[in-house]
Amino acid sequence: MDDLLARRIDVQELTLGYGEDVILDALSLPIPSGQITVLAGPNGCGKSTLLRAIRRLHAPQSGKVLLDAEDISKLNGKALGRRIGLLAQSPSAPQDMTVEELVRLGRYPHQAMLQPWSPRDDAAVASAMEGTTVTALRGRRVGSLSGGQLQRAWIAMILAQETDVICLDEPVNHLDMAHQLDCLELVSKLNRDQGRTVVLVLHDLNLAARYADQLVFLSGGKIAKRGTPEELMRPDLIESVFDVTATIITDPVYGRPLCVPLGRAKPE
Repeated sequence: MDDLLARRIDVQELTLGYGEDVILDALSLPIPSGQITVLAGPNGCGKSTLLRAIRRLHAPQSGKVLLDAEDISKLNGKALGRRIGLLAQSPSAPQDMTVEELVRLGRYPHQAMLQPWSPRDDAAVASAMEGTTVTALRGRRVGSLSGGQLQRAWIAMILAQETDVICLDEPVNHLDMAHQLDCLELVSKLNRDQGRTVVLVLHDLNLAARYADQLVFLSGGKIAKRGTPEELMRPDLIESVFDVTATIITDPVYGRPLCVPLGRAKPE
């Protein structure tokens, strides 16, 4: 996992903050190519900030992010947008925009002045909508969609961007159980079938353990631990990172670890 050639993204000694408040302090993290990496940790630990920095939407105080061994600070915006796609938490769009119009926004990094919309653009949009099963919704207004339909439309926009790296910040937030599974199964399929490198922020530890190849626990501005779900889903680690006592069992269907929370380690 730590072979430099196998790292699609390499976060090196990255310090991130807001004003004088340091959120992540000299953090280093290799993100393997063609795998699903899940970032987990308590609220405010810097998961979303790290994801934004990987997409160069949050300037570091120090350190750097490498993409295929190239410093992302050296890439122009559209070039980076053709290589890394980011779906932020709770994105917004005009309510009267159609689904197809939303998905077409994903082609922006591929556009240039005086360059007309091309058959390749049409094909990318059609493929993205088909892959997320929103083709039948293409004429629907964004404001008329259910939560699950809207999330699939946003993911379609990211797919239309045709990036090899996909970053998703809490993609199952506010979705019911069925739509959570639909969303994560779609992401997993993209990883398996197309070899996309995926970085996810998830709060649900059991979903993280089911889908992650690499699981990363963040706490106190640092990486508390990273490794496979089997390595990280331990009662002592969960207590130290999340302040929760828990027991770990094995999922009888998927064979992955399952966390059964018992209570707060330090009741308020």
